[in-house]
Formats: sequence, C-alpha cells, structure tokens
Amino acid sequence: MPLPGKPFISQARIQKRVREMARDITKHYKNKPLTVVGLMNGSLFFMVDLIRQLPPDTKIECWKVSSYRGKKSTNRIQGLDGYEGNYDGRHVLLLDDILDTGRTLFETRKKLLKAGALSVKTVVLLSKNVPRVCDINADWTGFEIDNRYVIGYGLDYNHLYRPLPMIRILD
Repeated sequence: MPLPGKPFISQARIQKRVREMARDITKHYKNKPLTVVGLMNGSLFFMVDLIRQLPPDTKIECWKVSSYRGKKSTNRIQGLDGYEGNYDGRHVLLLDDILDTGRTLFETRKKLLKAGALSVKTVVLLSKNVPRVCDINADWTGFEIDNRYVIGYGLDYNHLYRPLPMIRILD
C-alpha cells in the first residue's frame, strides 16, 4: 500500500531533534519537580519518545482535548472541562503535537496555572508559521513549518495515519 501524501520530515530527523529537546528540557528542570501533561491523541508518539529521555521522577499525565475535525479547526476546545488536579509546587511541561492557532495551548496553560502550577512551559513538535488567535509561543519547538496539513508521528486526518513513523504532507 503506498503511503499517503509527500515525504516531509524523516523518522531519523524527528528522533534527533527530540533527543536535542530532551537534553535542553532536562537541563532547564534540573532538581525541580516536573509534571509533563501531554495533549492526546496527537502528541502520543512525541510524548513517549521525549519522556523516555527525561529524569525517571518525572510525573506524566495525559489530557484528551481536541479542536479539529478533519482539516478544519472547530474554534472550540473539547474535553478541557473534564480535567481537574492539584499542581501546587510542581513545574508543568505542557506538550502538544502542533501549534497553529494557539488556542489549545493558551487555554490549557491557563487551566494549569489556575490549578496551582509553579510554572507552565510548552513544548511542541511542530509550530506552524501562521497568525495565532491567542498570544502564545512554544518554549521548545521541534520544527517550524509552513501552513501545510501534515500527518504521521501522531498527527492524523480523521483518525487515520497516526502510526506513520515520519511526517508527511497531505495534499
């Protein structure tokens, strides 16, 4: 079966960049209590690869939130209301697959700070070069990309193509 779309970022390039970011993140949070909150489902593969390289006392949580249907944003974050928690005394690293409008990271970050996090920094695998709806930028970014629809390495189109080990541009 031929792969959909066109090759964009290879598996080897992704793994190299994830290792680089993990080193920087580990240095930044040295001797600080860290919780990683991964936004599912898109960040699943990125999160697993990154947290395996972080200190073993890193806490891990997964929040299932979404704002897309097909290739279009719904302009609403679904699922965010279902998460409560106590983050008092913890530094939180909010992890997502892709930053485009900024709405998901902005609203999720705000919720974590309200829940008592000492700090909330963000890491994304991809950051689209598009105007943001919300004023937020990632603290760590794997790759800057143009406004293209991408699949693979957790990114999907209608729940398909997440398992691809590389990132491809979907025409």
